[in-house]
Amino acid sequence: MGGLRLRVITATVFVLIMLGGVFGGKIPFVLLFGAITGMCLWEFTGLTFYEETRSNFIRRSIGVGLGLLPYLWLSGFNLGFISDDCWLPMLLTFFPLLFLPFVYELSEGNTQAFHQVGFIFLTVLYIGIPFSLLNAIAFIDSDFSFHIPLGLMLMTWTSDTSAYLVGSKLGRTPLFPKISPKKTWEGSLGAAVFTLIVAWGLWRLFPELALMHWMVLGVIVIIFGSIGDLVESSFKRGFNIKDSSDLLPGHGGFLDRFDGFMFQLPFSAAYLFWIFN
Repeated sequence: MGGLRLRVITATVFVLIMLGGVFGGKIPFVLLFGAITGMCLWEFTGLTFYEETRSNFIRRSIGVGLGLLPYLWLSGFNLGFISDDCWLPMLLTFFPLLFLPFVYELSEGNTQAFHQVGFIFLTVLYIGIPFSLLNAIAFIDSDFSFHIPLGLMLMTWTSDTSAYLVGSKLGRTPLFPKISPKKTWEGSLGAAVFTLIVAWGLWRLFPELALMHWMVLGVIVIIFGSIGDLVESSFKRGFNIKDSSDLLPGHGGFLDRFDGFMFQLPFSAAYLFWIFN
């Protein structure tokens, strides 16, 4: 009961903070997901650079900094802190910064430089860019709107929760037993049904997107959210750990909570940019 109580308290506080950030307007939204991006980056670099040395702390700091830059740049542009005249020069400064990890590894005399640099680049690709795309989705129609980001979150969490509940009750056929033995095809089917029901409800609640578009986003979430969960499971299995951290007592880490959400974001963003342009 103590463990259950801890999980409930953590979940309640987490949901209240999320709702405050989402419904609070554009600045709380940007700050909330900037903080979440930073926490996910810190946890991921903690998995890849797990030995507590000075060099690894610097590598983690570089990884977090580079991973946050796309989000910070896009946030500044969307909030009006970066003008239309400045956005391209500021964007171009990002690319030279990507070569800083090579400079650092050279200064360390590291013979495994590409191995370490690859992990740093992965923080940008795997975490930094997806959360930047969430920022772009929130401002996709010029003005800020939390409707689509909220819808993507609700569908992702519905898919994840229903897959667990249906799989635990009816699951018989393993989905990827070598990576996540508890995931089943039955759970995935249940997740698909409930996620599409939520997609229908989102259309009734936020009709600025047609029913077909919400359904397509639901399918994207079902497929790529599940893949994202499996990808993070494979990372953790490779490092022989259960959770990415213990920052959310009873729930693991931020990366555990947002793995499927951030993995589906590039695919959802591509679809949304296509229908809005």
